[in-house]
Amino acid sequence: MSAMAVPAARRSSRRRWLHSVPDTAGPVVRRGPGHPLALGQEARARLAAVVRTLLDSPGLEGVPDAVRLAVVVLAARTPSETGVVEIRARELGRWLGLSASRVRHAVVPGLRRSGVVEVETLTGEFGEDWGLTCRVLPMWDAQDKVGHPLLLKKPELATLLRLMEALMAPGWAHRDGRVTPPGLLGARTGHGAATDRLALLLLVLEAAENGRVRLCGGRVDKRYGRPVTTLARLLGCSLSRAERVLARLEEAGLVERPRRQTVSGLRQVSRLVVPAVAAAHAEGRAAAGSGGRQGSTDAADAHTSDPADTAWPGDDSRPPGKSQVKDASECCGSDEGDLATTAPLHSVHSPVADVCSEVDVGLGFSGSAALGSCGRPERAGAREAQASGGPDVSPQPVSGDTEGPLRGENQGKCLGGGVARGASARRSRLTVVDGARGRQRGRRVDDLDDLRLKVALAPVAWLWSRLNSGQQAVALRAVARALDALSGIVDPEAASQVLANRLIDRLGEVGGEALVRDPMGWLLGRGLVQRPACPDLRCDDGIRLDTGADCPTCGNIVRIRRTLRTRVTARVETEMPYSDPGTRRAEVERRLREETVLEEQRAQIRRTRAACEVEQRRQAIARRRALEEEVELARGQAPCADCGLPECAGLCPACSYRRRTETLVREAVDLAIAVRAGLSDADADAVAELTEQCETDTRALLATACERACGSDADPALVAFTAPQVAQRIRDQRHAAALRRLLGSEEAVAEADAAYEACLRRGGRRAKDVAEQAAVTAGRRAAELLLRQRLGELHAVRQRAAMACPAAGRMTVDAA
Repeated sequence: MSAMAVPAARRSSRRRWLHSVPDTAGPVVRRGPGHPLALGQEARARLAAVVRTLLDSPGLEGVPDAVRLAVVVLAARTPSETGVVEIRARELGRWLGLSASRVRHAVVPGLRRSGVVEVETLTGEFGEDWGLTCRVLPMWDAQDKVGHPLLLKKPELATLLRLMEALMAPGWAHRDGRVTPPGLLGARTGHGAATDRLALLLLVLEAAENGRVRLCGGRVDKRYGRPVTTLARLLGCSLSRAERVLARLEEAGLVERPRRQTVSGLRQVSRLVVPAVAAAHAEGRAAAGSGGRQGSTDAADAHTSDPADTAWPGDDSRPPGKSQVKDASECCGSDEGDLATTAPLHSVHSPVADVCSEVDVGLGFSGSAALGSCGRPERAGAREAQASGGPDVSPQPVSGDTEGPLRGENQGKCLGGGVARGASARRSRLTVVDGARGRQRGRRVDDLDDLRLKVALAPVAWLWSRLNSGQQAVALRAVARALDALSGIVDPEAASQVLANRLIDRLGEVGGEALVRDPMGWLLGRGLVQRPACPDLRCDDGIRLDTGADCPTCGNIVRIRRTLRTRVTARVETEMPYSDPGTRRAEVERRLREETVLEEQRAQIRRTRAACEVEQRRQAIARRRALEEEVELARGQAPCADCGLPECAGLCPACSYRRRTETLVREAVDLAIAVRAGLSDADADAVAELTEQCETDTRALLATACERACGSDADPALVAFTAPQVAQRIRDQRHAAALRRLLGSEEAVAEADAAYEACLRRGGRRAKDVAEQAAVTAGRRAAELLLRQRLGELHAVRQRAAMACPAAGRMTVDAA
């Protein structure tokens, strides 16, 4: 239906809702965008919730501030249409105040490890991360969740980006000649630049229209004061680090800490003020007074008091009363007192109520409600009702039989059945992350049970005391792994001292324990990690772990590179003698890059070849093992060679015992025959006859001993098992008897006498005892030598007999 077809009655009914507007005198002022720092209360709370939700993501615990700030920067630059931001590594480094190399080697890996940002890189000419395609996963996941803090609309994303540009934009020179100036911290680079940027962003989001930052409540450390504690809780860092950050911001003129003079003449720390925010709001109010627009400030701000004014009302809203400090207006006005110097603040409550323009309410310490709706006593609500700067409303008297909730009690339920508007207010963004409260303290290094751990962790005892029990458990496992790795390189007893020396060197790199910001991350990422500078596994930062000297492999690498540079430089100077030094240096660097690429290709070929060789060796070993398994399987399935029993691995247990018994019996017979004299002169027949007789006697002795040991009706398997043991005892007894008999021979006696006289000639204390011991040893050694000679003569006689009579020889050999 077209607009011309709308009935007149309906058009008139719509017209009734319109109101006439008086004609504007003069030209209409064109409204433009306000100052990026002049945020209204709702916009400020919305952006603060976004930033806090991003920083509280599960993957950002304990990461460096550069990684946390990078997440916020990428979120602010995320397009609302695609949700994927494309940025160069160098440009991201300019936003963070870091170099491109730092971004590639620290920030991008940190983003990947956190799991908060999905990063895809475009490599440059030398394989470095040149372009980044990032997607902030919490914002991506919040697209379908209604009411999620990260579900941002396009105007909200634009507001966040303008705020980030005003604070930390690096500045750009456009092609058309326009110049975008850098932000407040755009020129700040180097160490701590990312931390300063993040701190200023959090302070701006916590600052009210007058630039004051709502300070934290509760008891604080008097050595640092309430402003430092507030910043420490916002950043989630220690008080000392927050003091350094605040000092840098104050030195740059971005933050002020107004001071006031007390009765005692001392100047006490007062508020925390961001002058840029106050100036932006003042500029907006001036523009609004001249017909312009007051930035992005909400219209409802005129009816709602500032959250920072809940603890300190402004000059125009503070009721008259007796000041606790004289001459308070000399420095910062009558309301510039620091409550940390008088009494500790109570716990932080909801800072702001729902925005509503129907009533003019005050925001006190314990919620907000219309005066008299809860029957609050006059003393508890007399001054809090005037905190918003509205008209002075006298408190309503309360009857004596009605008791309402005082501050600290439940302000949600009122006598009239209403609910206090402050009950649904947002909680403060200040969370306690410092101090010993709220976490379980861990043990000291001296309390550890293992001496190796005490020695290894002695250089970082103070850092260890800063870890809680859970972190210490994880760190102990890392220390144990490091000690196990060092035990395979150096002596296990010296591994703990080597690890302690490594921690000392790592602390020297950062400047001491006091400069370590994250003890847990430093221990796991730098202190306990071995950093080999060459392929040698014993190298750690160019030092050999086993010797403590300089690593020779690293020295060889350095010499090779220097030689290569010298050779390339000489070649370039020969080929380009008349070129300028800059051109020659560029040519040298180009050729060095080519040589590096070629060397990398050669190394890749060597690694591929080595991998192929390893695979071939592995396959050869596998084939050999398979063949051995086949042979072993075939041997296990072979029948017994003596009795033919199947699957006995070539010999059954009974036949094995029988063979062992036969061998021991033959040795016992040879020992009995060898001690007889005149074997070399005896003929083969006499030796064979003597052997047969001695063997018969030995077997009879063996049968008698086995019957005595097992019984007459014993199992044949038991007898076969016992026979080798009895035969071994018989053989040992005859061997001992043969040595005793040969000890009395002329040769053994002569050898013992010679050793005895030689020891006596040397003289000395206890020479006689030493000589007797030497004589016994020499005689026994001579007897053993004689026994071996006799056994050799016996085998020689049998060999001659076998050669003379082949048939008899074969029988003798078979018997042997």
